[in-house]
Amino acid sequence: MSVRLNSVRQLKTIGKTLGPDRTRDELIPYLTEFIDDEDDILLALAEELGELVPLVGGVEHAHTLLVPLETLAGMEESVVRDKSVEAINRISADMSDDDIAKYVVPLVTRLAMGDWYTSRISATGLFHTCYPRVNARSQEKLRQLFVNLCSDETPMVKRSACTFIGKFAAVLKPEHASSDVLPCFSKLAKDEQDSVRLRTVENCSIIAKALPPNESSAKLVPIVHGLCADKSWRVRYMVADKFVSLCEAVGDAEMKQDNMPDSFVRLLQDTEPEVRTAASNRVTEVARVMGADTTLKKFLEPLRALVSDQSQYTRAALAKVIMGLAKVLSKQDVYDHLLPLFLQLLKDQHSEVRLNIISQLGDVNQVVGVDLLSQSLFPAIVELAIDGKWRVRLAIIEHIPLLAEQLGAKFFEQKLSDLCMDWLGDQVHSIREAATTNLVRLAEVFGAQWTAQHMVPKVIALAGNNSYLYRMTALRALTALAEPLGANLTVSAVLPVIQKMSEDAVPNVRFNVAKSFAQMAPKLPDKVVSSTLVPTLKKLTSDADADVRYFATKSLAAVKAASS
Repeated sequence: MSVRLNSVRQLKTIGKTLGPDRTRDELIPYLTEFIDDEDDILLALAEELGELVPLVGGVEHAHTLLVPLETLAGMEESVVRDKSVEAINRISADMSDDDIAKYVVPLVTRLAMGDWYTSRISATGLFHTCYPRVNARSQEKLRQLFVNLCSDETPMVKRSACTFIGKFAAVLKPEHASSDVLPCFSKLAKDEQDSVRLRTVENCSIIAKALPPNESSAKLVPIVHGLCADKSWRVRYMVADKFVSLCEAVGDAEMKQDNMPDSFVRLLQDTEPEVRTAASNRVTEVARVMGADTTLKKFLEPLRALVSDQSQYTRAALAKVIMGLAKVLSKQDVYDHLLPLFLQLLKDQHSEVRLNIISQLGDVNQVVGVDLLSQSLFPAIVELAIDGKWRVRLAIIEHIPLLAEQLGAKFFEQKLSDLCMDWLGDQVHSIREAATTNLVRLAEVFGAQWTAQHMVPKVIALAGNNSYLYRMTALRALTALAEPLGANLTVSAVLPVIQKMSEDAVPNVRFNVAKSFAQMAPKLPDKVVSSTLVPTLKKLTSDADADVRYFATKSLAAVKAASS
């Protein structure tokens, strides 16, 4: 099979060798007659045929490629059909209107009326390409064919028609979208197969834009409400996820009525946790669309219930977006209604919920200021900082600079600085690396003087730890701090410590000192480089350990190159 697959991949080369005439007269008929039965080969063939237009003599002969592609469009394997439909659409886009009417419309008709359901599935994806480029008579025929496919006895055909109904409606005149497509869409939205109804949700907003402006709201509202109350949780899940686009589909006037807010409330209170989670994810977006009054009147009670929801995933989803409501409501309403929910989520038993809340502190600070929450924040941060899951600890580390900026230097020194040092000694390497990066970001937030006064002494203390792993972490931290500290503070506070570590008993520490000097050299004055770094590195080049000598020699060359 690999030989045949490779041959198919070389079709462009074969076509160039044969020339346009022989490609049309010999190669394409051969491919049509001897189409392989291996799906991988058929997929490759569909991909290659879509790119052979220049090799058959240009767009005037592009129709010759439609013959094998029509056969491929009827295959059982869905990826082969999809690639064939994609190739036909790509080729059709370059063809003249006359060739579209002569070759593409008959092809679509044959596929749409095919005995085997696979060809009818492929046909549904071709209407929107050829329809705008044919005369009114052909357009009427195509509309009728598409209507028939929407009522096909095979669920897979209806599902595919529902997938492409939005694209087809978009190329119709509004009156035809209303008279032909909308009744089909309404029927599909009530289909017995939930896989069909599922796809109507995605197309509601597209259908709304295709309809006459004065009709879209009135005719789509019953469909939307039916989908909101669908018996399948998968459909309701999709409705919850796409609720904002559904609101846009029904229009501002209907959206302000009670029906749409009530439908969203039902989704927030759904019996399935997956639906509640999807609705929770969209609550801030929906609130922006509905406005502050509707949010307070309709959504507040369901949100109070959701902060105690039995599903941790629902609570986590709500925690991630709830503070976005602070930008929708007034400051007083945030104080009165939103902060109690925020504080309750901050005390949630699951770390992901607390972490999601903390990650949204920027929204809190913009509206009410974070001072009010500082006492509640600290216990939550501490619990996350020592969480048994290292990924949770890693996530909270990444939020520390934001917290530091909003809580201020004084609070940070009193409550959080020790946590940052504890992370430098974490058992997980990724945590120690993140803690080092965290120190650099804190230095950027609070400035070089604050860092030198409050953080550097603690890192220097770590450099004297009995464990060489802690000393290595301290070395990396001091090296990383060189840039935000600036040359003067680095020379006075950091460099002597690193130089002393060049005499460490563990070779790994010594050769990492050599690597650190290479990183620091460009940031230091030449005088310091020549008087401190170079002599130390020269000494290390004579070290008893081969690795130390190697890295010292390499770093010495880099230091000399940087200072020259």
